[in-house]
Amino acid sequence: QVQLVESGGGLVQAGDSLRLSCAASRSIFPPNVMGWYRQAPGKQRELVATIHSGGNTIYADSVRGRFTISRDNARNAVYLQMNSLKPEDTAVYYCNIKERLRDYWGQGTQVTVSS
Repeated sequence: QVQLVESGGGLVQAGDSLRLSCAASRSIFPPNVMGWYRQAPGKQRELVATIHSGGNTIYADSVRGRFTISRDNARNAVYLQMNSLKPEDTAVYYCNIKERLRDYWGQGTQVTVSS
């Protein structure tokens, strides 16, 4: 089992930045994928960004160029730097780790962007 603890959410204004962090309770066996998803009220959960243990990254079109995902394997952590935030980025952001055939989720952290 893996426990994921997210931090860094909050209330900001449009154009501001936030950095989300997610720490895993143990080392994650490679190959693996760490990522961030989000869910806005009344909408389905959607992919924001992922980063493979080999370094490849994937971004949703809506955040490409504004968000950057990174990882620190020594700290068992994944980060999401969010710049130029927009009101439509408002959602609960969830950390996710795919390790072999298992899927782990954090409890979510709220990001609210006011206009």
